[in-house]
Amino acid sequence: MNREPLDVDALRHALCHADGPLARLDAVDATASTSSDLVAQVRAGTARAPAALVAEHQTAGRGRAGRSWETPPGAALTVSFLLRPQVPPAALGWVPLAAGLAVVRTLAILGCDARLKWPNDVLLPADTPADGLGEHRKVAGVLAEVVPDAGAPAGEPPAVVVGIGVNVSQQADELPVPTATSLALAGAAADRDAVLIGLARELSDAVGRLEAAAGDAAAAGLAADYAAVSATLGTRVRAELAGGDDVVVGWADRVADDGALVLATSGGERVVTAGDVHHLRAHP
Repeated sequence: MNREPLDVDALRHALCHADGPLARLDAVDATASTSSDLVAQVRAGTARAPAALVAEHQTAGRGRAGRSWETPPGAALTVSFLLRPQVPPAALGWVPLAAGLAVVRTLAILGCDARLKWPNDVLLPADTPADGLGEHRKVAGVLAEVVPDAGAPAGEPPAVVVGIGVNVSQQADELPVPTATSLALAGAAADRDAVLIGLARELSDAVGRLEAAAGDAAAAGLAADYAAVSATLGTRVRAELAGGDDVVVGWADRVADDGALVLATSGGERVVTAGDVHHLRAHP
């Protein structure tokens, strides 16, 4: 299994040039969370976008709802990107979905048939069903947050930190949960350098399309592209809403203009803006 250190010089050469997707790429041997580190830089006024921070080993990665995420050293790509998307505030909800789409497109280049569970969990096909995922296993996750930046110049777009974790070379006994998988287990002979280069380019392209369309995901073609690789749309789901105060069961009908998931339920449409979505069998 390939667990060679990241080739940071080669990565900078590929990504940090006049026409490249990044202005800056930093790498560390280990950190608790690359996203937390970038958030701290934004708040300190020392961050320049577009940038990325990648870690050889992340000891306390953050997932949705405060969940932790940890992998063996060198086995996963753990990277966070700092962006300042030039889009209206109402369109920022599409940035994490665009990031998920960027992961899917990167894995497609590497030969993987990836799908998205709303909003941006990246799944690969599995031989047996898994609770909440159907015939899939999770290979990557995305967590995005808008960071208040009091020191930014007037009119500067808000900072968005997008953390991405991709399971690359883990074997089955190294996975964090039974419902996970890795590129190696899926038969993809990919290394972390190739995944990072693909991610940076695809994320820059997706966000650039959103910017060119003034934040309109449909006009940018992102809404259609997202729907084409969604494992959620058209599926019966259970949505556990953020805060744990409500559970909604229905059919995932569409993604709204702001990136929310619209469910068709027995009581009418329900809009899910945040929460955990579980795929259910078609019958009640």
